[in-house]
Amino acid sequence: VKGPALVRVLVNRVALWITRLPGESMRPSGRAPDQLRELSFTRNYTVHAEGSVLVAFGNTKVLCTASVEEGVPRFLKGKGQGWLTAEYGMLPRATNTRMRREAASGKQGGRTVEIQRLIGRALRAGVDRSALGERQITVDCDVLQADGGTRCASITGGWIALRLAVNKLMKAGDVISDPLVDPVAAISCGIYAGQPVLDLDYPEDSEAGVDGNFIMTGSGKLIEVQMSAEGSTYTRDQMNQLMDLAEKGVGELAAIQKSVTA
Repeated sequence: VKGPALVRVLVNRVALWITRLPGESMRPSGRAPDQLRELSFTRNYTVHAEGSVLVAFGNTKVLCTASVEEGVPRFLKGKGQGWLTAEYGMLPRATNTRMRREAASGKQGGRTVEIQRLIGRALRAGVDRSALGERQITVDCDVLQADGGTRCASITGGWIALRLAVNKLMKAGDVISDPLVDPVAAISCGIYAGQPVLDLDYPEDSEAGVDGNFIMTGSGKLIEVQMSAEGSTYTRDQMNQLMDLAEKGVGELAAIQKSVTA
């Protein structure tokens, strides 16, 4: 962050500390440092997909669907294993200004490709592909409204859509052994106004000195961590504090996932 942008960030942070009363939250939303945003999961949101859910992390809303297809990509044919892949996209007015549809430009942007690859490999970490058989499940994550944490909402909601689709396969007898070995969820954490916080919304994410995305299983195992300093640096102790917040957040999300899909 340089020039006017850096000045704006510093002024906003100073204003936060000056105006904050003792004991008052320094977060714009008023949440405690370890508090998730208000969450909601509306399962079976669409009628055609084998699994679907509308997930909301605060004002971030993502429609996740899971579609089952018989057969696998060529590189897996005859190996007795299934495949799971993901696609991600944002609607043109998911943000405060209209974005051009990527289809109109004829190619996906680098950010889109990076996020959908992340979603796919994150969800595959919780799948026994041998138990899935030679079929493919595609998880589509379409961002209807963005307010920070869209990739985390997509992974968390994507697992719910996947769980619902697999439930149908098992009920029909197409899959005998449950291929989903552990829930997969993701949450963002960062250092905002000098304090480690859980589940950043856009006002925090845009000014955080450090932010990261933590993808974990319901049993607490790490799948992937993406962390970067933005105009600041962080210590090992701060990283550990963010890890602790992430474990708490993912634990809460995994419990909700199990409840929603029970």
